[in-house]
Amino acid sequence: MPINRRSFLQRTTALAAAGLAITPELAAKVHSSVDDVIRIGLIGCGGRGTGAAFQALSTEQNVKLVAMGDAFRDRLDKAYTGIQTQLEENEMDTARLDVAEENKFVGFDAYEKVIPLCDVVLIATPPGFRPIHFEAAVAADKQIFMEKPVAVDAPGVRRVLAAAEEAKAKKLNVVVGLQRHYQKAYTDGWIDMLQNGAIGDITTSYVYWNSGGVWVRPREPQQTEMEYQMRNWYYFNWLCGDHINEQHIHNLDVGNWVKQDTPQTASGYGGRHMRTGKEHGEIFDHHFVEYTYADGSRMISQCRHWEGCSTKVTEEFQGTNGSAPTPGKLLTPGGYALLDRDDRKDPNPYQLEHDLLFKAVADGEYKYADAENAAHATMTAIMGRMATYSGQVIDWDTALASDLDLSPATYAFDALPPILPLESGYYPVPVPGETRVM
Repeated sequence: MPINRRSFLQRTTALAAAGLAITPELAAKVHSSVDDVIRIGLIGCGGRGTGAAFQALSTEQNVKLVAMGDAFRDRLDKAYTGIQTQLEENEMDTARLDVAEENKFVGFDAYEKVIPLCDVVLIATPPGFRPIHFEAAVAADKQIFMEKPVAVDAPGVRRVLAAAEEAKAKKLNVVVGLQRHYQKAYTDGWIDMLQNGAIGDITTSYVYWNSGGVWVRPREPQQTEMEYQMRNWYYFNWLCGDHINEQHIHNLDVGNWVKQDTPQTASGYGGRHMRTGKEHGEIFDHHFVEYTYADGSRMISQCRHWEGCSTKVTEEFQGTNGSAPTPGKLLTPGGYALLDRDDRKDPNPYQLEHDLLFKAVADGEYKYADAENAAHATMTAIMGRMATYSGQVIDWDTALASDLDLSPATYAFDALPPILPLESGYYPVPVPGETRVM
């Protein structure tokens, strides 16, 4: 039976009554202590890490953030202050933020020092680091929240898939920040009805992440090339995997979820039209990909970072007997609503995923195993990037077996990252027909 505080007290009372000792092994199964505190460690102190930590501290359980790690001290300090401010502004117990100075770790190896101090690890580093950090957390038998995407290349995806199997064998809860899996508009009937034929067979899926783009951080004179790229991780594939991977993964994941499958092939195009500066690194600012599933159905994928243009972030589906024009809505061919739910009062899915994870941890239950699905969604995005960068038709099995590893030879600020600027200061940009993608 899973051991939580209640069952622990029941068992220890019975043991004491029988005159038997309470072993350290039994005590260790209750969040590493008998005080019912769930100790949290944060790896990656950027904006998403700060948000995830606050959401974890906003759960109903007896939780404390006890350790933090980041490559940069200023990011760690900003996250600590941000979490403290949010707790105060929401009139929450600031004692939940309990990170002693000696438990604030900086550098590429910070994760190795955070993990032993906690029961639940929050992994919110740039995507290129996630296979490494996930492997380490699973090896240490920790419960895990990990942001998406979970890798930037096929070798990383394979590492996550292997660690996911280990996590299942150990019955470690793993929740991944593909929060649509915890969003009522999707989970309250819509996905089930689509999967069960409410609008017939799905013939075409349309998935979008069209927006104006994200932040750019200026180069500082004292920075090494490694530090510059680390601070601008969004624009380098060894760290981010391009925005088709970092953002559009949400929508691609929903397409796979509805089809209960991964695509067999991908083809498409992309490039740089608006975000073409030196500060935009090597990634494209738009991708258009056509994915094909085993049953012949297609998923049409759009993502772009173009300012001043229309924005669209959603998923739509066309069936043989109706349509799903937006999450939570299903229509017959004549326009009759089979489902039309109002999501305005739905709980915040970013918070809900933490609520459910920490409840399971507190109750000693094994309920969540998101890593495998997240790895497949990540590989779908990577396969799309391979197609747009190469101009070729990419198939799933070949893409997943790729040996192209984007990671650096050495993780150190005085080491060279995998991609370097040209003499002009621009970074080499993928060229369809020339760029190696596998």
